[in-house]
Amino acid sequence: MASRSPRLSPYMTFSRKEWAKLRAAVPLPLSEDDLGALRGLNEPISLDEVTAIYLPLARLLHMYVAAAQSLYQITDTFLGNPSPKVAYVIAIAGSVAVGKSTTARVLKALLEHGPGHPSVDLITTDGFLYPNAILEERGLMQRKGFPESYDVRRLVRFMADIKSGVPEVTAPIYSHLTYDIVPQGMQTIHQPDILIVEGLNMLQRGDSGPGGAARVFVSDFFDFSIYVDADEQHLYEWYVERFLGLRETAFRDRASYFRRYADLSENEARQIATRIWNEINAVNLRANIAPTRGRARLILEKGGNHLVQSVRLRKL
Repeated sequence: MASRSPRLSPYMTFSRKEWAKLRAAVPLPLSEDDLGALRGLNEPISLDEVTAIYLPLARLLHMYVAAAQSLYQITDTFLGNPSPKVAYVIAIAGSVAVGKSTTARVLKALLEHGPGHPSVDLITTDGFLYPNAILEERGLMQRKGFPESYDVRRLVRFMADIKSGVPEVTAPIYSHLTYDIVPQGMQTIHQPDILIVEGLNMLQRGDSGPGGAARVFVSDFFDFSIYVDADEQHLYEWYVERFLGLRETAFRDRASYFRRYADLSENEARQIATRIWNEINAVNLRANIAPTRGRARLILEKGGNHLVQSVRLRKL
């Protein structure tokens, strides 16, 4: 079973083989075609990876969701007054290029096929970035993705509404093509059983408010949190690979914010990607993202081949 972690570690550590055994008899509901639609650029996830890593995780999450729903029913019985339906919120955090989006999409698909076929919605915190016009006005365009580039108040209000059982909650939509918020674009969430929230800086906490008053953070609303982890050198290599792949695809779209990079030579593109990584993404990773890893309930640790090598689950 789980490997023995250092005595003071709050985590149990599972090898890939140990974790895969926890799938039990859960069937694989996805085909290769299904997975192709969920796979991100330069993220070679396979059905074997889904079977070994994500099916056991989906099984665990279904158990957590069922336990949470039982607690709500107990509270309803005690109060004698049914409370509004409240989503079970799962956070997925980690660096740029680590594969958060693919992880989120695969989990959504697996959870939807689980017992009782729960309704599952997925949002990304990219939609809560300030529009480029505001970032430019505040001199934050080179800090996009850093904590100060997000409309945190709006994100906290969104999460508070979700956890208050508001029947209909809207979230802004972000376009990676135009590198900006979609004007008037909204995603509407209708009381799902499960809500997956994916983004860079979600597990952060900070100092108290004025006078020592307790502040509310986005992470306060999460029922379960996952951090997708990898060595920084691997992250850098994956980022450059993705940049080169986008140079051949999305960057060629005339509407792309990054159209100017489409005609670069491979060497020039590598230099640009390396500069962006070193000046922006690596700085954000070291200062804001990686320090939150220890707050996650579960950590997926990837090797250089993008495969999850081990899983760390926080002890209860």
